[in-house]
Amino acid sequence: MSTAKRLAHNEATFREINERIEAGTWVSSADDRIAFACECAALGCNVLLELTVAEYEAVRAHPRRFLLEPGHQLPAIETVVHRGEGYVVVEKRGDAADVAEVTDPR
Repeated sequence: MSTAKRLAHNEATFREINERIEAGTWVSSADDRIAFACECAALGCNVLLELTVAEYEAVRAHPRRFLLEPGHQLPAIETVVHRGEGYVVVEKRGDAADVAEVTDPR
């Protein structure tokens, strides 16, 4: 397995965790912020990022996009496509993009 594919599989694992966080969370207002796991390729990363459900849904609307702590992106396989308050959204390219689409839980 190529490095890009392995890294993308790591990130897909965190995306699945965040899907479960969102599914199990009840918010009382659209402005409520929820703590989501950084979806970077580092398996030991434990950074939590706070987003509204709408912000998270905007990331999930594209299967090649992932939520990361600023500075955790890997320019060799992904491009920053959005910068939010305390987070960045990256889009996978090449082999990593293929893995992102295949593993998309939606």
